[in-house]
Amino acid sequence: RSFPRRFYMQLIFAMLLLARASSALTLHARGGIAAPRCAVRLGRALLCDAAAPAASATAAADAPPPEPAFPKLDVRVGKIVEAWPHPDSEKLWCERIDVGEGAPREIASGIRAYYAEPSDLEGRSVLVVCNLKPAKLGGFPSNGMVLCGTSADGSVVEFVEPPAESPPGERVRVDGATMPDPASPNQVKKKKLLETATADLRAADGVATYQGAPLVTDAGPCRLPTIGSGTIS
Repeated sequence: RSFPRRFYMQLIFAMLLLARASSALTLHARGGIAAPRCAVRLGRALLCDAAAPAASATAAADAPPPEPAFPKLDVRVGKIVEAWPHPDSEKLWCERIDVGEGAPREIASGIRAYYAEPSDLEGRSVLVVCNLKPAKLGGFPSNGMVLCGTSADGSVVEFVEPPAESPPGERVRVDGATMPDPASPNQVKKKKLLETATADLRAADGVATYQGAPLVTDAGPCRLPTIGSGTIS
């Protein structure tokens, strides 16, 4: 391994100090001068300080890479069965979404500027992040988050859509990746898994991707209707 230039400079300086201290000790033994113990201690300290960055660099190089965040999210196919405008917010739609559980989840989405009517939402298949802690948006209890894409210029926001054949409740996965059991809502919040995952979500040629790999169901890749490239959150 190569070490930083600072390491070699400190090493040379420490060796010079130690050499001078050794010479002084020799003179002291012959009755010449008092032994400079501080120089010996200083030389040893500098030698340790020089070695520390190299050890830290070695440990950092040997550390395993962080695990991908998206596979720890419980992202499922959902179908919007009902939508209505939030009574106190012009930005929010309130939705009931079937995600394969006993009853639809109620979720709020800030997309009123891009979908004007309830009929623009109802019946659509979407991707829902299901292992989030409940949150109140404008006082409305929201139990998940719908993934949407944003165009590169920010002018278009639209749902990420699974293949039409994908049933509600099917888990969305990263193509070719191992998908462990989803993290708990507490873990998602504590480890900021949602924020970490969405930083690597992109639309590429109209396909939703994570770190360059498509998001897929058994029926194929998930897509955006009109956005060719952009972000997803």
